[in-house]
Amino acid sequence: MSSTTAHSGTLHDPKRRRAVLFAVCIALMAVIASVSGLNVAQPQLAVAFGASQSTILWIINIYTVALAALLLPLGALGDRWGRRPVLLTGLSLFGVANVAAGLAPSTEVMLAARLLSGVGAAMIMPVTLAVITSTFPAEERSRAIGVWTGVAGGGGVLGMFLSAVLVDVATWRWLFVLPVVLVPAAAVLTLRSVPDSRDASEHPFDTVGSLTSVVAVIGLILVLQEGPERGWTAPPVLAALLVGTLAAICFVRWELRRPAPLLDVRLFRERGPAGGSVALLVVFGVQAGIFVVLFPYFQAVLGWSGLRSTLALMPMALLMMAASGLAPRVAGRAGPRATMAAGILLGGAGLALMATLVSVDGGYPSVLPGMLAMGFGMGLTMTPATEAITGALPRERQGVASALNDVTREFGTALGVALLGALLSAGYRSAVDSRLDAAPKASAGDAPGAVPHEAAEAAREGVSNALEAAAGAGSSGRTLVRAAREAFVDGWQQAMWAGVTVMAVLFVYVLVRGPERPAHRPVDPAEPDGEPGRPDRDGELTG
Repeated sequence: MSSTTAHSGTLHDPKRRRAVLFAVCIALMAVIASVSGLNVAQPQLAVAFGASQSTILWIINIYTVALAALLLPLGALGDRWGRRPVLLTGLSLFGVANVAAGLAPSTEVMLAARLLSGVGAAMIMPVTLAVITSTFPAEERSRAIGVWTGVAGGGGVLGMFLSAVLVDVATWRWLFVLPVVLVPAAAVLTLRSVPDSRDASEHPFDTVGSLTSVVAVIGLILVLQEGPERGWTAPPVLAALLVGTLAAICFVRWELRRPAPLLDVRLFRERGPAGGSVALLVVFGVQAGIFVVLFPYFQAVLGWSGLRSTLALMPMALLMMAASGLAPRVAGRAGPRATMAAGILLGGAGLALMATLVSVDGGYPSVLPGMLAMGFGMGLTMTPATEAITGALPRERQGVASALNDVTREFGTALGVALLGALLSAGYRSAVDSRLDAAPKASAGDAPGAVPHEAAEAAREGVSNALEAAAGAGSSGRTLVRAAREAFVDGWQQAMWAGVTVMAVLFVYVLVRGPERPAHRPVDPAEPDGEPGRPDRDGELTG
């Protein structure tokens, strides 16, 4: 079971393939759940550490920044050092870091633990997909990728739900129990079932490309995360944009000159990686933006708890996971481009439904149809898009292919949160201003029901601020709450219609430039089963 070769090879035992898929999905779930888990405990973290909102956001975001920045270089190291050793190392680091986070006595310790968690996650995430693409035969690879994408897409919601339960019944420190429990389970299954495979390259590791990619990703992710908070023209944001852009340019120029680049950027001239990357960027951006809109709607507009709000997302997450498993069969009949286009069309229709039907009084039934259409559409899109990316690189480079897939998702998530969140905020402020301007103004001798100036100013900061200010606004509180909730729905609609526009552009792009049915790489006559990319018998892995 510990044999190592210079190539990756297909496992021919179906039971072992299922065990491999189970192992990597458990490891992936630990990583995905940790991306979103702390979001439900922001108030508790602020109280526990006496930290500002900015610090709390850094505790949450430093994990994502480290994960996104290190995916490409660590994915490449997994191809060289061996996928199983890198996966086990990542699981060990990830587990220890989560124990430290759960016991953290201070903000500094928590930040360091979250940073190490991100490093461990960057070792785990690309390897999980690389193991699937390098060990499953072609006829089963799509279904396995469908399971992986379902966990990657819906796992965040499942993680948030479990996190909300733990916060409600215990304390925020119990949030780290889930990854700590999943890590040893994934490690044991990895030792028992996941084969070791690596690429014996004759070229040295691309250190310059790795460093420039890290700087580029950190800079651009920071722009997307800090821009909405600090302002897009704030000096730190502009500095991050300049550094990230220059590093990205240097990375591309360097990679074009390398005989064995970390990432062959010429691949983006092809339909598969280009279409798959653009589709994942947009779909995950829209998904993340939807969550930014849905949570305040459930909590501030409908008055739901965090646990109930997370539970309300479950139908969307479960349908997404089911559609991800169905997508390979649909793509096998209709082709990946038609499948992706159908999913994008469904997703756009879901956004349009949410923009059209949502209302303050309509409640959950006014958004559920759109959520279901979005979930099913995204599930149909993610699997063929992921396979288009991983299929563009040979078996021995699957760590890099998987990392590219993951980096695209992380960029899409950051972009969606930044842009749809900004549109929601701008739409809300504009709408609440017009409603408050139309309401009676409070001054000496005003009739009951007039909105006090201080309360009106607080309401302009956000719907949650409006609800808090309404408690001290006397008889005008109800007017203020109604104006804020209606303004939030107006901002929601503006963000949703922007999402519809983006999905429409993506739909046209996929129809024109989307991936076609896989064009197999040249077949090596030495390959015993005639499948492209397979090693010969001497290179086949043994159990």
